[in-house]
Amino acid sequence: MKSILRAALLSVLIIPAIPHAQVAPTQPPTLLQANDVATLPGDLGDDANIAARLRVQVLLDRAQFAPGEIDARWGSNTQRAIAAFQRSRDLDPSGSIDEATWHALNADTAPVLVEYRLTAQDVAGPYNVLPEDMMAKAALPQLGFASLAEALGERHHASPALLQALNPGADLTREGTTLWVPNVQAAAPTKAASVIVDKSDSSVMLRDEGGRVYARFPASTGSEHDPLPIGRWTIKGVARDPHFQYNPQLFWDAEPGHAKAKLAPGPNNPVGVAWVDLSKDHYGIHGTPEPGKVGKTESHGCIRLTNWNAAALAGAVAPGTPAVLQQ
Repeated sequence: MKSILRAALLSVLIIPAIPHAQVAPTQPPTLLQANDVATLPGDLGDDANIAARLRVQVLLDRAQFAPGEIDARWGSNTQRAIAAFQRSRDLDPSGSIDEATWHALNADTAPVLVEYRLTAQDVAGPYNVLPEDMMAKAALPQLGFASLAEALGERHHASPALLQALNPGADLTREGTTLWVPNVQAAAPTKAASVIVDKSDSSVMLRDEGGRVYARFPASTGSEHDPLPIGRWTIKGVARDPHFQYNPQLFWDAEPGHAKAKLAPGPNNPVGVAWVDLSKDHYGIHGTPEPGKVGKTESHGCIRLTNWNAAALAGAVAPGTPAVLQQ
C-alpha cells in the first residue's frame, strides 16, 4: 500500500509543463487534501501522510515558526520549526509531531488551503528571466520575478512545484483561473526586544521582553569562507526594496574583472525585498531570490531568510534592537 501511495505522490509532485485547463478550480489531489485532516495520522515523514505534513507546515507558518518554503516535504527546516514551536508551548522539543503538538497547532482552525483567482496583473507581469552575471544584472532597471509561478510561490510562501501539484492542469496564462494555495494570512509579529541568530539551529529568532521566543525563521548563516560574526551587535536600520551595492572585493567567488556596481531593487535582487542592517560593517539580515535554499546552503557571511520572513523581521525590529549572533 505504501508503495502505491508513494508512486501517487511522485506523480503529483513531478509534473510536466502545465497545459491549458478550465477556469473553474478542481479539487486538489487526494494526497494534498490538507483541509480535511482531522486527526494526527502517524509519522509525518511517511509520504502516505503528505496531507498532514502540508497542514503542519502551513500552521507553523501562520504561528510565526516558519518552515521556510512550504513544499509538503519532510526535512530539517520543518523539523527545526516543529521543535521551536514545541519549546514555545512548553512541549517536548522532539521535532516530531505528537498528539499534544498536533492539538496545539490545530488551535488555529482557519482553512490551510484557500482559493486564489488570477488577476489581469498577475497574468501580465512583466516577467523576465534574469542573467546570472552580476554585471549584466547591474544593467537592468528592475530585478523582478522570472515567472508567474515564481511570483505566486513568494506570495503564498510555497514552492512553485507544490502549487503545480495542488493545481494540475491550471492555466496560468488566463485571468480568472482559480487556484488552490496555502492560506498563510496571519498577523505580523509584534516588536521584538531582541533578535537571536543561532548558527547551530540555522535560525533567526525574535524574543520579547521576558526572553520568550515568539517567532522563528529558518536562515542560512555564513560559510567557511565567510563565517557568521559571532557576538553582540545592534540593528542600525531597515531598508525595504533595497538597492544592492555589489563590491567584488567582498566576495571570494567573484568573477575576475567584475567592478563595483549598484543593482536595482526587486524580489530577485541578491538581498531580496528587505535589508536589516547590523552594527557589524558589511553584515545584515536580508531576503533572497532563492527561498528553497534557505537553511540548506551557505551564504556570504550575512544572514539570509526567505523574502517573506525578511519582510516580517523588518517590521518587528527598529534601530537599537539588540542582535545576538551565536554558535
